[in-house]
Amino acid sequence: MTDVIRDMGAGFLGSRLKRLGERMQAGAARVIASAGLEVQPAHMPLLVALDGRALTIGQIVQAIGISQPGVTRGIGQLMDMGLVRAETGSDQRHRTISLTDEGAAAVARAKLFVWPQVTEAVDRLLAGRSDELLAILTDVEEALAATPLEQLAAQATPQLLTIRDYSDDLAREFHDINAAWISEMFRLEETDRQTLENPRANIIDPGGAILFVEAKGMGIIGTCALQRSSATGFELTKMGVRASARGLKVGEFLLKAAIDKARTLGADPLYLLTSRRCAAAIHLYEKSGFRHDAAIMAEFGARYARCDVAMRYVGQGTGVAA
Repeated sequence: MTDVIRDMGAGFLGSRLKRLGERMQAGAARVIASAGLEVQPAHMPLLVALDGRALTIGQIVQAIGISQPGVTRGIGQLMDMGLVRAETGSDQRHRTISLTDEGAAAVARAKLFVWPQVTEAVDRLLAGRSDELLAILTDVEEALAATPLEQLAAQATPQLLTIRDYSDDLAREFHDINAAWISEMFRLEETDRQTLENPRANIIDPGGAILFVEAKGMGIIGTCALQRSSATGFELTKMGVRASARGLKVGEFLLKAAIDKARTLGADPLYLLTSRRCAAAIHLYEKSGFRHDAAIMAEFGARYARCDVAMRYVGQGTGVAA
């Protein structure tokens, strides 16, 4: 099995750090137990914060930077162990937490038998790069305190979808994406098989084009072709999107790229053949500048048994019929 969290890169940094923390704390717990202490690694920051001083819950939260419920829960556990005590101040509103004698003894034992050993183990683990990693973590913590992750995400503008041109290593993608949707809604006809099984001979070599949509983190998720049918005429054909990517506006992105490509090819006419069953696709075509055309149907419609809709692109644009 591949390491899913590692493979997902920076987007899963939180999950990776959590996993790493759990592994390191599991080892630290065994060191703590071997030192004769009953506390867990999660208690150690609380004990350090209280070493030699009394603090309120709010002050402990500020000192170690974790949530108040987490601090309250941890302090309650340490109180049950008899390692800390709570005292009410003179104004009856604030409780301060401090170490008991048993708690001070536990801290002293941790200072001698736990913290040096764990620190040295981490230094060995990081091959002398502890200072470097800690500096990076400090930078990340300060940056995150200044701007929460959700705000940074809202400001991000990654290129999620990109267009790729045809290459022979993508022939299988072209075949599989189209074979899937055609078989789902209709049946593969002989003209489909010829085009899908040899796209270079039937589309590329005669002067056409095949485009692909690649999604960040998902690979190739959509494709379409411009197949030359005359000296200047092109059929927009074999446009499909993987089922797993439907609803992500991939078709709209792909259609715009295909129309732009048709302009560079001087397509006149640019047309398509489809079926009334493809209602969502027809709506997209109409929105993008295609109109139903009886002449296109008469000239080209017999190519597919499933064809009962023919459309011609009439949007304005250099090199494409208006």
